[in-house]
Amino acid sequence: MLEAGTMLLFCAVLFASVALGWSIIPALFVGVLLFMGYGLVRRCSLRAMASRAAGSVRSAGTVVVAFVLIGVLTSLWRASGTIAFIVAHSTAVIHAATVIPLSFLLCSAMSVLVGSSFASAATMGTICMSLGLSMQANPVMLGGAILAGVYVGDRCSPVSTSALLVKQLTHTNLFNTIARMLRTGAVPFVLSCVVYVAAAVVEWLCASGGSGFGAASAAATAGSAGSARAAVSTNASSITDIGGLFSSAFDLHWLTLVPALLVIVLALLRVDVRLLMLASIAASVAVCVGVQHMEWAELLRLLIFGYHAQNPQVAALLDGGGILSMLTVMATVCISSAYAGIFAETRMLARLQQVIEMLGHRLGACGATMITATCAAALACNQTLTIMLTHQLCGGLYGDDESERSAQAIDLEDSAVVIAPLIPWSIAGAVPLATINAPTLSLAAATFLYLLPLSRMLTSAVRRRSGFRTRHRSQNQNPGLAIPHRPKPMLHMFAHGFHPKSGD
Repeated sequence: MLEAGTMLLFCAVLFASVALGWSIIPALFVGVLLFMGYGLVRRCSLRAMASRAAGSVRSAGTVVVAFVLIGVLTSLWRASGTIAFIVAHSTAVIHAATVIPLSFLLCSAMSVLVGSSFASAATMGTICMSLGLSMQANPVMLGGAILAGVYVGDRCSPVSTSALLVKQLTHTNLFNTIARMLRTGAVPFVLSCVVYVAAAVVEWLCASGGSGFGAASAAATAGSAGSARAAVSTNASSITDIGGLFSSAFDLHWLTLVPALLVIVLALLRVDVRLLMLASIAASVAVCVGVQHMEWAELLRLLIFGYHAQNPQVAALLDGGGILSMLTVMATVCISSAYAGIFAETRMLARLQQVIEMLGHRLGACGATMITATCAAALACNQTLTIMLTHQLCGGLYGDDESERSAQAIDLEDSAVVIAPLIPWSIAGAVPLATINAPTLSLAAATFLYLLPLSRMLTSAVRRRSGFRTRHRSQNQNPGLAIPHRPKPMLHMFAHGFHPKSGD
């Protein structure tokens, strides 16, 4: 089958790119050529495919603008001392007996504020890992707690690139989706806290028994634990005094917290996310100039190239941000949007969509989306492409009214966004783990990332079974009033094309 061969060739190029450590962008461009080549073999017009692709890329313009603002915002938060203030004051509460659950909570809070798993791992995650290992915590559990925490906010922060991408794809209200994400994520979050508290208690009991704080799992994780401790031991002692380190580089005045507080307050007021970011950017500029005494020329430079500290230790924790840091994700979104137009014109995914729709009739839209997202994450090797592929493949499972689009948005957030980091070869999980020098086995300890999709599938199965029993009882009591089956719209995208909704 030509479709399968083309897709397998594309996946092979992606795998090779990730395995060799190359940028994923050239591989995505190869995908454009492969999919257009498939269209030409199927006698599709090159002009029609290019026109569809261009229209799809234009529809992604809104989210690209938001990504630019996020790059500027994260750079200014680093330069103004906002992140330094938060990290310095929050890590003061970490103790040996509570380092694992507190690492999960602190990384969750940081990721909600900055909206980026990579940035959260590089700042709060690195410090929590270093402090935890200096306290002889189990690196597998510690790394899993940090990885799970940095994706809590990556999923539901108002300034998260994944949340904004899902909003753009489904044409839904961001804050309504966040409210639903808080509800669906509450139980998995609490259960994750229970797991990490239990792990801390077990290690404390082992420590009180004289066998060392991390002895409980030493036998199971000896190799990975040793390598992780060796990798971080050279830095652990040098960053234990976080407050002193950041105080030498920033004036940690309480005003540095204002940009973060603005994000929280304006998000609670449901202010448009672009206005929210602009307000925080303006406050950050004022703090940079008024509190940190930064020159305007330096300020303009870091907006583009990101923040770069003069102190090497501070640079290892805070360097990054800027518009250039968002180029990869913006290019990924634009190229993947072009795929949507090409697929719509060539109907390349039509058969696969039909299979997924049949799966949806058996498992429900949520279950089918979870399975599709898992397969897409294993093939795409990154979160952004996983989200976009899952959205396109599962389009026929949902209608086009507001409630159906909202249902698809929350299903994407609870599947593609959190499943991608669990794939060992995906950069979504590999990069944060490499940043904090945690073993790959930590994926098994990132409880929130798999408790969330599992809980959603279980809830969906229970509701479907309950609904079936209700309908069956109703039909038995009133056989003349049997409720007809409402078929799902099939291949909606291919029937109507890939067009942005008016007003988005």
